[in-house]
Amino acid sequence: MTAAQSAAETPASVWQDMQDGNARFVAGSPRHPRQDVERRHELAAAQTPRAALFGCADSRLAAEIIFDQGLGDLFVVRNAGQVASDSATASLEYAVSALHVPLIIVLAHDECGAVRAAIDSTTLESPELPPHIWRLIAKIVPAARDVLRASDGIDPRELDAEDVGIAHLRNTIDDILSSSRLIADAVAQGRLGIVGANYRLGEGTAIPHVTVGIDG
Repeated sequence: MTAAQSAAETPASVWQDMQDGNARFVAGSPRHPRQDVERRHELAAAQTPRAALFGCADSRLAAEIIFDQGLGDLFVVRNAGQVASDSATASLEYAVSALHVPLIIVLAHDECGAVRAAIDSTTLESPELPPHIWRLIAKIVPAARDVLRASDGIDPRELDAEDVGIAHLRNTIDDILSSSRLIADAVAQGRLGIVGANYRLGEGTAIPHVTVGIDG
């Protein structure tokens, strides 16, 4: 990708390319682009990623594979449950301010262990969690409680973890925008878009549920 091509990319065009790459992955016909020796040498001096991706640390969520991208295409930030921590938000700010990415993808997924732990913690008999794990999933618990309140008295253990994960996905994007003036300003100025997508493990599809600043 040349500098001129990079400058011409918009949030919508980059997201479309990510969707195209995901479609190739789902179909079993990935191109594995930009993964050769020449690309490695090209990137040795500097990086110019096309998007930042903030996703769950789950081993099944290999971002470059899911979207059929290459070396240097994605600036990836991950933690369990894609919780908007200070370090994650700071990393995304770096991608926006220093690397000038036009797109942030926030990627959740079904069958998420962190989401299930947050759901289980809402029951009276839930076991005590190690403190670091509890501090992480505590930011997912509000989504579990919101879905529980809307479920008309269902047993928390019967909640659909995917529904909770999508609610948490929306909360994560809200947290990023409310805590980072830099990111919020970039969206308001039309320089940055954000897509919140949920990855279906069995299907391989990344389904968008939230879009901010994406035209077209």
